[in-house]
Amino acid sequence: MKPIIFALPGNEYLSADIIAGTKGEKGNFEIRQFPDQETYVRLLCDVNKRDVIIVCTLHQPDAKLLPLFFLCNLLRDQNVNSICLVAPYLAYMRQDKQFNSGEAITSEYFAKLLSSIADRLITIDPHLHRRVSMKEIYSIPTEVLHAAMLISEWIKTNIPYALLIGPDSESEQWVSEVAKNAGAPFIVLQKIRHGDRDVEVSVPGIEKYKNHIPVLVDDIISTARTMIETVTHLKKAGAKDPVCIGVHAVFAGNSYEELKNSGVSKVITCNTIVHQSNAIDISKLICSVIQK
Repeated sequence: MKPIIFALPGNEYLSADIIAGTKGEKGNFEIRQFPDQETYVRLLCDVNKRDVIIVCTLHQPDAKLLPLFFLCNLLRDQNVNSICLVAPYLAYMRQDKQFNSGEAITSEYFAKLLSSIADRLITIDPHLHRRVSMKEIYSIPTEVLHAAMLISEWIKTNIPYALLIGPDSESEQWVSEVAKNAGAPFIVLQKIRHGDRDVEVSVPGIEKYKNHIPVLVDDIISTARTMIETVTHLKKAGAKDPVCIGVHAVFAGNSYEELKNSGVSKVITCNTIVHQSNAIDISKLICSVIQK
């Protein structure tokens, strides 16, 4: 039987592509807020003994969690067979240890919550950092997909003579894979972070690539400070206007406008988070896993 696919608010476009790609059935439900901001959820379709997929990317997660929690519990009450959560962007991955005494390790708490309401999780390029595997914190089956090949294909199609630039040493393995598949050289920045918005960056070896178009690649663009600092160094080194590519368009505050105005030619992201910079579609990647 076809899966029923529900889109939490803000996920309608990606959900429609997934429904088309999997030949699934759209799940009809009502979700709204009372005047006091409490959430109302009502199913408008029969889900008894059905496999359910919920599409809910989890940037700015706090406001999304209760509606997601309520919907999952309502589906359980209606005797669904299984619940798969498709969260292209997965929040609460950075705080993975106690940096200071008394801090909450929120990545673990968040993982326990999602593991309690879903049977399966599909996500794209989560920020594992000090984690080796999602299994360290998630007790449900998780499938981690990677956008590297999609980014490589976009670069090959759109940017001749690309030079890929990784944001730090931790990105080298990921950026080198994108570069290899795009048939392009790469270099990695040397970065010293003094604070959330204070990053010192150097670009080693850029002089050898004067005729190339720099392509800055990162998994998450949040404050964009590293990219903006890098653009400044590239300009000083006489490089061409760079292209900035990110998997997840978090863009805190005015960071998108600041990045656009820093001297870049383009800002491109995957549609894991709906944003005007979206140009790389990840729906087929998700569909290929759902259909297994």
